[in-house]
Amino acid sequence: MRVGLFIPCYINQMYPQVGRATLELLEKLKVQVVYPTGQTCCGQPMANSGFENESIGACNHLVDNFKNFDYIVTPSGSCAYHIKNHYDIIPQTLDVINVRKNIYELCDFIVNVLGITKVGAKFNHKVGVHKSCHGLRGLRLGSCSEVVGTNYSYIEELLNEVQGTELMPLSRTDECCGFGGTFAVTEEAISVKMGNDRIDDHLANGVEVITATDTSCLMHLEGLINRNKQPLKVMHIAEILNSSIN
Repeated sequence: MRVGLFIPCYINQMYPQVGRATLELLEKLKVQVVYPTGQTCCGQPMANSGFENESIGACNHLVDNFKNFDYIVTPSGSCAYHIKNHYDIIPQTLDVINVRKNIYELCDFIVNVLGITKVGAKFNHKVGVHKSCHGLRGLRLGSCSEVVGTNYSYIEELLNEVQGTELMPLSRTDECCGFGGTFAVTEEAISVKMGNDRIDDHLANGVEVITATDTSCLMHLEGLINRNKQPLKVMHIAEILNSSIN
C-alpha cells in the first residue's frame, strides 16, 4: 500500500517532533510512506471560525495532494474528522470521495488497517490519556462514558503493549480540555477553567505524562501546565509509540 502522510499546520510549525515521530513509527511498521511537500492546511481553522467558504481552496488543494494514495494518515483526530465529515462544501468527485474515505488518524490506522497493537516501544512512565473530542465522539476512537456498550480505546490498546508504561485511571475519562480551536480565544476564561480541571484530574491520579491523539489539545494543556509550574509533561501518542526510553 502507498500511504500519504498529512502533517497538520500547527504540528509542522510548532511541534515538528510529532511529525518526525509519526513518520519514523510508520516506517518501523514497514509502511511505504510518502510526504507530499505541497500540502498545506486542511481548512479546519477557517471552518471552525465561521468562514467555511473561505476554506474551499485549502480543501481542493489537500485533495489534489493526496488523491493518488491508498491511505492518508495523520497524527490528528480533529483534522481527520474535518476531512471526513466537512468536505461537503466542495464537489463530490471520485477523488474527493476517496480521500474522505481513506484518511485515518494514526492510532486508528495502526490498529484497524495494519492490525497491529504491539509496536515494540519502551516508555517507563505513568501515562494519562486525554481523549480528544473529535477523535472520541467524531471518529469513535474509543467508547464514550455516556453510551452504554462495550468499553474500548484504540490509543489504550496500543499503550497497554508499550513496555514499562503504566496507564493511570482518571476520574473523568473523556471530558473536554477546553481548547476547541478558536473557542480557546473567544471564550478564554471558560477554556482555561476546563483545561485546569483536566490537569487536576491527571495530577490527582498520579500521572507523569499526558498523551493524546491531538497536539492541539496537548498544546492547550501544556501552556496551562507551564504557566502554573506543574509537574507534568505532555507527549503526543506518536512520540510514545516511537519511543525506546527505558
